[in-house]
Amino acid sequence: MLFSLALILLIGMTAGWLCSRAKLPPLLGMLLVGIAIGPSCLNLIDSSVLDISSQLRRIALIIILIRAGLGLKIEDLKRVGRPAILMCFVPATFEIVGMLLLAPPLFGLSTIEALLLGTVIAAVSPAVIVPHMLKVMEEGYGVKKGIPQMILAGASADDVFVIVLFTSVCGIAAGGSFEAAGLLRIPTSIILGIAGGVGVGIALAKFVENVELSLEKTIILFLGTAFILVTVEDAMTGIIGFSGLIAVMAMGMVFAAKKADSAKEISAGFSKLWTAAEILLFVLVGAAVNIQYAFNAGAKAVLLIFLVVLFRMAGVAVCLIGTELNRKEKLFCMFAYTPKATVQAAIGAIPLSMGLACGDAVLTTAVVAILFTAPVGAFLIDCTYKSYLDGEEEELVMPVLRPQSDAE
Repeated sequence: MLFSLALILLIGMTAGWLCSRAKLPPLLGMLLVGIAIGPSCLNLIDSSVLDISSQLRRIALIIILIRAGLGLKIEDLKRVGRPAILMCFVPATFEIVGMLLLAPPLFGLSTIEALLLGTVIAAVSPAVIVPHMLKVMEEGYGVKKGIPQMILAGASADDVFVIVLFTSVCGIAAGGSFEAAGLLRIPTSIILGIAGGVGVGIALAKFVENVELSLEKTIILFLGTAFILVTVEDAMTGIIGFSGLIAVMAMGMVFAAKKADSAKEISAGFSKLWTAAEILLFVLVGAAVNIQYAFNAGAKAVLLIFLVVLFRMAGVAVCLIGTELNRKEKLFCMFAYTPKATVQAAIGAIPLSMGLACGDAVLTTAVVAILFTAPVGAFLIDCTYKSYLDGEEEELVMPVLRPQSDAE
């Protein structure tokens, strides 16, 4: 196991550095390393690491979401308003509709199989989006219009929406029946996740205020608490849901609102942890990719992904109707909401393991979605944020992202 972890960290770090030197997203190099040393190619990763791969990826995702929460301001999200709520489900819905229209003629799938494929592909990747939006925020681009904050808030809720739909459609595809009550998991997961995170964030702020802890112990406190929140999500399997990832972000936001100075120090500590966690995350995502399926897919899968991503971008554009964002800012939001990786790697193989006839097509398209959208989406974000968004020093007023009235 230790040798495998050494390979993942050292080769992944080197590949990421080489890509950054070549003006490419570092995650591209990490993904390619994962594919190369994973089971599909050289098979250098020990099975004991692969067995806990999903949990390691989850820990990495928790680390970056804690950072996101500590970096978000509640007043910024209030200012964003309606568009942030729409971003939670409208782009994913557009993408699923696109899959329903395009997958049957391209892959010969039935309507229910196309719907299942759509629910696998439609989720965006917080693991790609969050670190990039944090970078954009730290450099002060688009912050006063709430652009990166809106994208951060929408990405986690988007995943809740899509994964709940995937679970419901899986039951239908396997010969079961559709239970409308199961859709209650979507609003309850979001609402209870926010409520739980707010409560825990308040408790952590009071605890840190009354008990003197070193930075290292405070980071451990945050990590342990976040792990418990995610475990609660796993335990709630009924129609009432709970989103641990949303709770983690809400916890960080509330803590930052009450203890701003401490939040900056803790966020800096988590940024150091993210250096190693990022490598683990994307190398292991790459290792989960079966490259043979991608080769077998050919141009059809690439074309399908490209077209449904256009549907997703159209959904983002609909969310932004009536806001004060200009054309370039809206285009940036469309680019930023395209990367896919972690959800597709986690659930892409489930239909195949269930013995569904569409299993190969679903897994193949999920693999292509990761290889196509994760690096391309990250590249587009990196290339456009400085030219498409206004920096802090260029903003003289505090614009509000809100619908325009008829009088305006």
